[in-house]
Amino acid sequence: MQKNETKINTTTLPVISANTIIIGSGAAALNAAVSLHESGQEDIAIVTDNWGGGTSNNAGSDKQTYYKLSLAGKNPDSPSRMGEDLFNGGCMHGDIALCESQHSAQAFFHLVQLGVPFPHDKYGGYIGYKTDHDKYARGTSAGPLTSHLMFEALARDVRKKGITVYDKYEVVELLTEIKNGKKHSVGAIALDKTKLDSSSRGFVLFNTVNIILSTGGPAGIYKASVYPKSQTGSTGMALKIGAIGNNLTESQFGIASIKFRWNLSGTYQQVIPRYFSTDQDGNDEREFLNDYFPDMGKLATAIFLKGYQWPFDPRKVSSYGSSLIDILVYHETVSQKRRVFLDYTRNPKGNDILRDFSFDCLEKEASDYLKKSGANRTSPIERLRRMNQPAIDLYSDHGIDIASEYLEIAVCAQHNNGGLKGNIWWESNIRHLFPVGEVNGTHGVYRPGGSALNAGQVGSLRAAMFIAKRYSTQPPAQDEFEQVVQSQVERTLSITGNVVDCTDSSDFYLLSEIDRLRERMSAFGAHIRNPNHIAIAVSEGWEQYRKLKERIRTTASNSLPLVFKALDLCLTHAIYLEAIAEYISRGGASRGSYIVLDPDGKTHCDELGKEWRFSINDRDDFVNRKILEISLDTDDNVIKNWVDPRPIPDDDLWFENVWQDYRDGNVI
Repeated sequence: MQKNETKINTTTLPVISANTIIIGSGAAALNAAVSLHESGQEDIAIVTDNWGGGTSNNAGSDKQTYYKLSLAGKNPDSPSRMGEDLFNGGCMHGDIALCESQHSAQAFFHLVQLGVPFPHDKYGGYIGYKTDHDKYARGTSAGPLTSHLMFEALARDVRKKGITVYDKYEVVELLTEIKNGKKHSVGAIALDKTKLDSSSRGFVLFNTVNIILSTGGPAGIYKASVYPKSQTGSTGMALKIGAIGNNLTESQFGIASIKFRWNLSGTYQQVIPRYFSTDQDGNDEREFLNDYFPDMGKLATAIFLKGYQWPFDPRKVSSYGSSLIDILVYHETVSQKRRVFLDYTRNPKGNDILRDFSFDCLEKEASDYLKKSGANRTSPIERLRRMNQPAIDLYSDHGIDIASEYLEIAVCAQHNNGGLKGNIWWESNIRHLFPVGEVNGTHGVYRPGGSALNAGQVGSLRAAMFIAKRYSTQPPAQDEFEQVVQSQVERTLSITGNVVDCTDSSDFYLLSEIDRLRERMSAFGAHIRNPNHIAIAVSEGWEQYRKLKERIRTTASNSLPLVFKALDLCLTHAIYLEAIAEYISRGGASRGSYIVLDPDGKTHCDELGKEWRFSINDRDDFVNRKILEISLDTDDNVIKNWVDPRPIPDDDLWFENVWQDYRDGNVI
């Protein structure tokens, strides 16, 4: 790694040259760095705006799942079967599904070796349990903070290996070059946030052969979000240079607390807390679910089932299913402008039609589960103490005593199944740019719970393998690099051309613009999608982005990170809305974790009214047989392309033939 300086016009900028930089510091990013180092490529650096600020270090659930190949018990499993289950989630490429399953055990045991405390029995069997969309008990967990423990273990290894970390460096632009008709990544522009007031305004250039982009999902485009506040995403800077996105329509949404952002899944629901709403001032308390369920048994069982049917799923709305609750919470908070809370101190209470909660009203599945767990106790908090004390402790650690305090909730964006397109080595269509982790959209409509953690570890491993084998050269000489990127750097620096003294109003303008796009995305691009409104939302999104680019040039140096973040988020949300509009225009109906309202659709709950009608996609519908790819061309026109999902490979697995290919270097 080399450090030098260069002068662009009148500004002197640091230049850092390395084979590979890894942007981000989540579990996938750190695994990429560790895997590169272990493969012999040590000319690397981690570049992150906030060490440990990503989702993996700051998110979880009551029992956060890691999905892996089944490694214990009598149920037969294989990478082929696991790959089929991933592929059958819909709109996923089969070769990528197979990669995620083939490397699953390798990635899992790497974490075990680093000290992640996944449980095993006395014979060494890493036992599992069934998670959602899972037939083979492939789920495992290290508790509520599984991904945090992964981050900690990988961070220890990063420090042990002495891998360079540039903390408080926010990458704001990716630099490219056209070679042989294809666009290549050649570096990046970052802001050193500790030097924003310097003559360089904190700008730093990175001259690289490869970039591993691991900045997580586009958390910052939603108003209702359970992503950590420190996680915003930077998908926009890749989309800006022409990286292709796929399955951008597919995200997961679910019920979460909003004071402390946390998924309220698993035992948080299985103990059957009381749902109620108030007006904006906390008055007029009302148990609103009672208005929509025919009896307490249906209501309480739906709450229980919400525990392991946590992501909103339109298939689970009818017949008073668990996902009806998500719609009712949304209706109460968004349509009725009320606040909704969970109360763990008292059981659900009936009304003139519904009786109060009691165990004998529960359906058999819920009743048997609670009895077998020894949780047939008098109140939700007592049941939670019996089943999962750490779930209570987690909120206590964040200053919330759920034994006495209500949890305010909303239906929140939780995970993006789609994202940037990558091949089987996680390389994007921009050569030498490797999106890994949630920013890479490997998954489609449905995915097993915990499979994103597996995908992040596998994808970062495979990116490192490819780089170490094929892209291990030294970065170009600095003068050659400068010649390629000078005009791109000048355009970025021009944003600061009219810098003035900082005022509150400059930041207020940027923050208000971010709030606008978040409100738009949560209203039109979350789990409730209205075909009558999406075209207007797309138009407004692009108009906001155009005006931002025109008006955002007068600000202060210490506001520069916010300037670039606002532009990135605005571009991201506009393209995501474009994808949703394209999906609906092709006849796309409800699937995954969202509904598309349809006046000609089915009434799934008579009590809600006709405006909540919707239809479910048929298996053979066009949108279920294709994957939507979307990108920007060099003139910023939106390009949409529907492609066939690639099947799971059925290659020759004869040992001698594979061995020959391996020896000849044909595998990577």
